[in-house]
Amino acid sequence: MFYLSRQTVGRHRSLYAGAFVALAVGVFLLGLAATAAAATNAYRGPQAGSIAVTTLGGRDTPPHTEHVSVTHDDVSGLQTVLGLVGTISGFITIFVIASTFAFVVASRRREIGLLRLIGATPRQIRRMILGEALVVALAASLTGAIAAHLATPLLLSKASYTELAPVKLEPASPWLPLAIAVGAGLLVAMLGARSAAKRAGRVGPIDALREAALEPPRIGPVRIVFGALFFAGAIAMLTLIRPSTGEGAVPLAMFTPMILVIALTLLGPLVVPLVGRLWATPLVAWTNVSGLLARSNVIAAPRRSASLAAPILSISAIAGSMVLSLSFAADSEAANIRDAVRAPIIVNGPAAVTGPGVDAVDAALPIQLVRISDEYAQPEEAEGIEPAIASRTRDMTPRSGDLRDLTGNTVAVSKSAASVEHYKVGDEIPMVFTDKTRVRLRVVAIVRDAFSVSASYLIPLDLARKHAPNVQPVRSFVLPAAGVDPAELVKKLPNAQLAVDWEADQAAALRKGNQFGLILLLGPAGLYSAIAIANTLLMGSLQRRHEFITSRLLGATPAQIRRMVLWESSLVGAVALSLGTAITLTVGILIRHAMTAGVTDVPVTVPWGVLLGIGALCLTLAVGSALAPTTYLLRRSQPAAAVD
Repeated sequence: MFYLSRQTVGRHRSLYAGAFVALAVGVFLLGLAATAAAATNAYRGPQAGSIAVTTLGGRDTPPHTEHVSVTHDDVSGLQTVLGLVGTISGFITIFVIASTFAFVVASRRREIGLLRLIGATPRQIRRMILGEALVVALAASLTGAIAAHLATPLLLSKASYTELAPVKLEPASPWLPLAIAVGAGLLVAMLGARSAAKRAGRVGPIDALREAALEPPRIGPVRIVFGALFFAGAIAMLTLIRPSTGEGAVPLAMFTPMILVIALTLLGPLVVPLVGRLWATPLVAWTNVSGLLARSNVIAAPRRSASLAAPILSISAIAGSMVLSLSFAADSEAANIRDAVRAPIIVNGPAAVTGPGVDAVDAALPIQLVRISDEYAQPEEAEGIEPAIASRTRDMTPRSGDLRDLTGNTVAVSKSAASVEHYKVGDEIPMVFTDKTRVRLRVVAIVRDAFSVSASYLIPLDLARKHAPNVQPVRSFVLPAAGVDPAELVKKLPNAQLAVDWEADQAAALRKGNQFGLILLLGPAGLYSAIAIANTLLMGSLQRRHEFITSRLLGATPAQIRRMVLWESSLVGAVALSLGTAITLTVGILIRHAMTAGVTDVPVTVPWGVLLGIGALCLTLAVGSALAPTTYLLRRSQPAAAVD
């Protein structure tokens, strides 16, 4: 049977070439993320920059010692990004491969029907399809793994000495991460082919021949049930994107679109024709025959249309939701920075701020602490502040407790940190300073969040100086004396700027960081999705040679056939993009409401250029990938070939 599978793969090279490319690129991305993650795990950092901390131990976890890095030379940022890249790439790989194999099997329904007619059993059909998937998966996975191994040094050289990894990274042993990537590729391919093989094996010989020209009008109940379950799960996740969710709202906004995409893909043969009818109404009125044929093709082949729409829906929904969510998050952060700063002047750098016209200077000391819990030790950013001055230059309004009690071994905690760790006033937090002094800091206040303005943990300035005597302030918030114009004072202070300008710089830096993160997260996935879109549309058009020849025999001109394919691919692209837009808008509205609750005058920044660019690129790829093979087939085929 494996020999037969290998022979049929060779005979259907054009069909399986698409699946090979899709899977090879997917394994390449997974392997690249895995080998880079292995390099970050192998990095140990300088011994002098870490301290040994013993955890508290819990009911089921004994105390243990961890070496925690307290320098800024850590690679945790890159590890987080690589984890997200692997998750997104893995999801799109599974999604596209399953869709591609379903399309491959659906395109061979006539052949499968003939095999059933001459005596092949359903079990033999399933084994043949799975054997073909194994042949393609082996070749594609090994190709992708080798390419990932070769590209790893280049990725690490580009990632070294960046904001995410301010150290030099060296490649680690590639065998385990590449083996995981190859195994994932084989597993994804077999799972993707499994459902299609089962569906092909269930049809009888006569039914198979009858269905060869027209797809069955309905999809199976199992697919409907799973589609409904995923849709219900996505709705439940959407209801959790609200102000009370806190920092968990952003991860929900990133992963909920994936669940919605899975649901709509499972229900695609029902949803795509329905939405296609709506989009086709103006098209038919404008184009008459070619638009009518395009609508008929989309509706009469719901499985094929759903398979073609799947990669466009996937990347438009995931990328659109991520772009809009991060833009709204930056709007919210800019408003929070604006509201958190009360001082009209900010001086950058460690220099002491003195001179006439200066009333008060809030020169906080940024230090690092290691927070100890039952099971782990976590480095935390903290600030040593003078409460009486800091509360004048920054909004540190306590939600509970009193900031005036911040003396001795005490700490004030931000609202989000207190919410995540369930801290309340009066609790004691075990901490370790970088001089290895272990203390228990009593919580005296829970203050409002002020990301980019204040740290999550605030300790007395004297306590910070005692345990970190060499630390210098990185900026100072300055209050001018009564009657002094801030615009005049800022000209006399070195490295000073007005708070309005500083807030604008912070917002711009935040958006620049978001843009860099989007490139890292969506760049590989976008490239893979573009290949998948072109691949799927290309396969779909190459399989319609006999349909085009028959149309020519009935009197259709090549120009009329090309127009039909143009409107059909545009219709499929419009359906997928409209569903992706609906997901993007839903997630964007919810995340904005969750992140701006209680904040006034929040700007609204919609990255229209990026969003419209994603849609235009998807539509261009869909139309181009359908028209190019159609033109090629029409030039090389004559109506007389219909008798072959």
